[in-house]
Amino acid sequence: MSDTKQYSIALVVISDRASAGVRDDKCAPAIKKFLEDNDQKLGNTVIIPDEADQIGKTILELADGGSYNLILTSGGTGLSPRDVTPEATEALLDRLIPGIPEAMRLASQKVTSNAILARGVAGLRGNCMIVNLPGSPKAAVENLDSVFKPLLHGMDKAEGDMSDCRPLPPSNKL
Repeated sequence: MSDTKQYSIALVVISDRASAGVRDDKCAPAIKKFLEDNDQKLGNTVIIPDEADQIGKTILELADGGSYNLILTSGGTGLSPRDVTPEATEALLDRLIPGIPEAMRLASQKVTSNAILARGVAGLRGNCMIVNLPGSPKAAVENLDSVFKPLLHGMDKAEGDMSDCRPLPPSNKL
């Protein structure tokens, strides 16, 4: 049994085709496997279309219900006219955390120069962290992997952890 602290994590898959049953969603299984490989569990998955009002309503229900430390979204972060996830998400956030999407884009640039086109955002609503991931399963996992350890630390801080962010060096005094 793992001693790793468990966080409550939800996933909102934003895809017109997957929500209509036209194609199978592949992001949820990929993200679920990544989380399990990192001693975490995916608590809830919701699949919805690329509609700003539905994205906002779903994120609000999950975040304001108080059950989740982290809400991940996948999809809707590109440049097509229907890609509205960042705008729908940002409108709900109390505080932005710009370093998360910056780090994800930087890591993705090592894989593809198109990473600079990613528009995902991240931030807090209350003490719930919300992070937009790309809609490609491979890219979603690569992005999540690039920021996962800091996300865990950030969730603790958002919950009120007042400990120092970095342990102090040992003292030579006895």
